[in-house]
Order: sequence, then structure tokens, then C-alpha cells
Amino acid sequence: MLPMIAGASDYIPEDYVWTTQSKNSSESMPCGGGDIGMNVWVENGDILIYASRSGWFDENNTLLKAGRFRIKLSPNPFNDGDFKQILRLSDGAIYIKGKNTEVRLWADVFSPVIYAEINAQKKTNATFSYESWRYKDRPVTKAECQQCSYKWVIPKDCHTLKDSVIPGKSSLTFYHQNRQQTVFDFTVTREHLDEIKDKLYNPIGGLKFGGKINAPAFSYSSTEYGLYASTDYQAWNYVANNIGKTTITIDLDINSKQTPVKAKESRKRSAKWWNEFWQRSYITTDSKEARGMVRNYELFRYMLGCNAYSKWPTKFNGGLFTFDPVYADSKCPFTPDYRRWGGGTMTAQNQRLVYWPMLKSGDTDMMKAQFDTYLRMLPNAVERTKFYWGHDGASFTEQIENFGLPNPAEYGKHKEGMDYGMERNAWLEYQWDTALEFCMMIIQANKYAGMDITEYQPLIKQCLTFFEEHYRYLARKRGVKELNGEGKLVLYPSSGCETHKMAYNPSSVIAALRTVLSATGDTTMIKLIPEIPLHTIDGTTCIAPAVVWERIQNVESPQLYPVFPWRIYGMGRPDIEIARNTYMKDPAVLLPNTFA
Repeated sequence: MLPMIAGASDYIPEDYVWTTQSKNSSESMPCGGGDIGMNVWVENGDILIYASRSGWFDENNTLLKAGRFRIKLSPNPFNDGDFKQILRLSDGAIYIKGKNTEVRLWADVFSPVIYAEINAQKKTNATFSYESWRYKDRPVTKAECQQCSYKWVIPKDCHTLKDSVIPGKSSLTFYHQNRQQTVFDFTVTREHLDEIKDKLYNPIGGLKFGGKINAPAFSYSSTEYGLYASTDYQAWNYVANNIGKTTITIDLDINSKQTPVKAKESRKRSAKWWNEFWQRSYITTDSKEARGMVRNYELFRYMLGCNAYSKWPTKFNGGLFTFDPVYADSKCPFTPDYRRWGGGTMTAQNQRLVYWPMLKSGDTDMMKAQFDTYLRMLPNAVERTKFYWGHDGASFTEQIENFGLPNPAEYGKHKEGMDYGMERNAWLEYQWDTALEFCMMIIQANKYAGMDITEYQPLIKQCLTFFEEHYRYLARKRGVKELNGEGKLVLYPSSGCETHKMAYNPSSVIAALRTVLSATGDTTMIKLIPEIPLHTIDGTTCIAPAVVWERIQNVESPQLYPVFPWRIYGMGRPDIEIARNTYMKDPAVLLPNTFA
């Protein structure tokens, strides 16, 4: 097997070809570009597309899909023996081939536009439909609460509000307009921040998003209702007769006044981008056994590339490619907008794993969306810190909203007089260090690719400042001295990931601080950081999760964070045996599902 290679000029990834149609949306292919993701499948001769664009957060912070699009050709060219569906990674497009017919689908990399190019050698009739389950207000049940930010504190009257759909002769406009009052306002009140509400960044209040469909060969014909999977919908149908070649465009920027570029120009420039994308990182192998690894690497990286230039990062819980949840779990007969762990909510421990690999795959340009998200959230993290505790720094929590405050459900219940800044949550309390991983990614993006990180310096500084300021603050609340007898910060109460709770000097936090401070060249604060705790197991020295802790809450291994992501121990680095001993002999590391 050859390693990943950056900078080659002739790698062409393999096409992925299906010769049978799909049973349902769970058997769909990914397609996309820029900040658009599509699930594409052919079912009973109909071409079906779910389209998603990053950043479409509604009042509840659910990440909404644009809808479902259907193309039906008559007579049906996709009969058994005549059907192929090809994902061509080299140009980022899907080709659906049948008897005398080809349909090409792609998203423009540089503007949020989908193109569906129909090419029939013999004249054919066609129906194009826009299908929406948001043709009416839909109640969000307690069972569905994971799709939005409310989770288990969901109001009784919570609804996904209907979209506006305006059909034209050969066009259709659809959009969702958020109300000014959203889950942001609910969160601010629940977290006792109304006093500083006017200072807080709010990305979802009044947000408007949607699309404009242009189908010049088609004419509006009818509206009908139907059921797909477990969800009812309304369809707006457009028909065309005796067509040969035509293109449908779906512009997913309702606020744009620009006309989409011609299909030929989009096809050319998008294919060029994808071709260059594959040159900067790939894996080759002659081993049949390793072919699955190559396939997984290519397809996952392709899906990441579909959100390369978004304002918002690729979400760990499905990205832009979720489908009807009933096909994953029969107990989830919910709309296609459903996903577990929320839309506008970010679970930082999971989110980081999407972005760390981009450094070594040469995709640092795609990391900007994640970096910018933290930068946008920074003012709120600083304001909440100063309001709750009266000191400087930015406290970024683990379950965090796209506006930089803790998820309102995970925040927990607080009685009067409690510390309103602390999450009353058994898993998340005192866990603030994940933000330092993104700080380190920023620093590494500069080292790997020369990215200008000047604008992110305040983010890095405020994240580091928080730990010094807050643990001095907590020490003063306990006693007279801010530092221990060795002149070090006392990181207590703290947290070793979500696992070792009420921890004293957890190794994951210490490794984070020491590594980021070293990378920034801060020789003053780093002197305040204690050493990584060690202990003995079977007579060998191992990394300890912390000096002491009160309880185990989860099944993670903070004692290995000094290995990854912090790389204090590793090949060619001192004391690698300590890391090996920890991995081989610590019974907590050996537990099943340790890294779940």
C-alpha cells in the first residue's frame, strides 16, 4: 500500500457504479459541492433528490433540508438492464443512464446552485416536482426533540413552521422565514443572561433562507399530496412534452439577485475544482483487502468536500446527507429534517474528529468554516464569562449552540444562588478544554499550509486566558492562595473528558494547555501549568487520567489525550514507553467502547 500523497497531478479516483435502482432514500448516493449536499437515488424509475445547504437553521435550530425533488421521464428509460447510476468523483457529479437517456446532476462549487441536465436522444415527456413536508406547521414531538436545540426541555407548542412556496409558469420560489423569537431567546432566559442579551450574537433570529427553481422547458401543471416513507408532503408538479436536452437549475440562495452561471461554465469550473481536490491527497493500493479502506477514505473525503466553502462547518452527525430516519430506526417515523444531536448544536468532542484529519489531507482551506464559527461565537463566550464570574477569557462549553452558549437542555436546572455559569450536567460540568483543540488546529493550519491566522489570535488568547483567570478565581473562593505550593495553577474542579469528573489536574486539560501555550510561545503562563500526572500500574509508569477524581461518568480515555490529539508522547518523542504502558496496561483503556 502506498501512503497518502499530496501534490500529484494525475490521480483519477474510481467511479462508483450501481446497476440496480434503490429501494428508498437509505440507498442514496452523495453528491454536492461548495456548501450543498444531495442524496440522490432512483426508485421505481423516478429520480429523487434530497437537497441540503449548510446553515439553514430554523427557529428551533433544526437544520432544515431544502426539500425533495423528483424527475420522472416517460416512457421510463430506467428499466432493468438499461440502468446505471454513476458517482464520478473526479468531477463531483452523478450520471444516471438509461435507454437513450442520461441525466447529469451536480452542484456548483462556487455558488449554491444545483444543476439537473436531462439529455434524451429521443424526444421524451417529463415531470419535475418539488415536494415539501413543510407545507404546513408541523408539531415537534418529544420523540423528535433531538433534532433541535430544545431537546428534552422542548416547549409544548413547539412547531417546525411552514415554508412559503410560490409557483410560477416555469419557476418556483420557496423559502423559510424565521421569526425574531427563537430558541436563542429561550436559551438566554434559561441561562440567566437577559441582562446582557442585547450584546449577544444571534445568527437565527429573522433568518431567511430558501431557493429558486428555474425549469424553462417545463410548465406548472398541478399540486397534489402524497406520502413518502413516514411523512406526508405536498408536491408542485411541472410537465414538459417532447424534450430532448434541457437543464433545471435550483438556486439555493433566496437572497441573491445574481443569475446562476450557465450550466456549461458551472460544469467546467466545478469539475476542475474536484480534479484538483483529488490531487492533493489520495491513497492507492494493489491489495484487494485494503480496497475497502481506500473506498471509505475517498467517499468520506468527498462528502467533506461537498461543504468545502460554507459559512458553517460540516456537522459530525450526518453532515448534509441525512435521510428519512424511519429507514434507520422504525421507531423514528419522523420527517427528513430529523437528526440526532441537533442541527445548530455542536458536540465539540465529536466535531473535532471531523476536522483534525484535514490538516494531513491538505484540506486546510476547508477548515476555515469551523474556525470562523468559533470566531463568531467568541464575543458571546467572553460576555458570558465576564457576566457570570467577573473575569476575562472565553468559556466554550462542550454541548454548544451556534451562537456560543451552552445547549439549553444540557445546561441543566439551577436553583437561586447557584453558579449560573456552570452547567449542571453530570457529563459536561467543568469541561471547557475542547476549544483548545480547535485553537491548535488553527496554529497547525498556519504551519502546514501557511494560513494567515491573524484574525484568530484573539480567539486563542481568550481561550487560554480563561483557564488562568478562572482557576485563580476558583482558588480564591476556596482559600487565600491562588496557586499551589509549587506556584502552579490548581485545575480543580475540572474534568477528564466526559469521564473523570470533579477531577484534580486531569491529564487531558494539562496536555491541552501545555501544548497550545508552547505553540504560541507563551513562556509566562506555561510556567503555571502543572506536569501531566503519572501513576504506576503493574510496576510500570503510566499516564494517569488525573491526580484524583470523584467519579467515572463515561467511557473515554483522557489519559491518552497526551498522545492524541496533543502528541506530547509519540514516535520520536521522549518517554514513548509511558504512552505504550498506558495503552497496554490501564484497565480503563482496555474497556470495550472506550472511545465511543
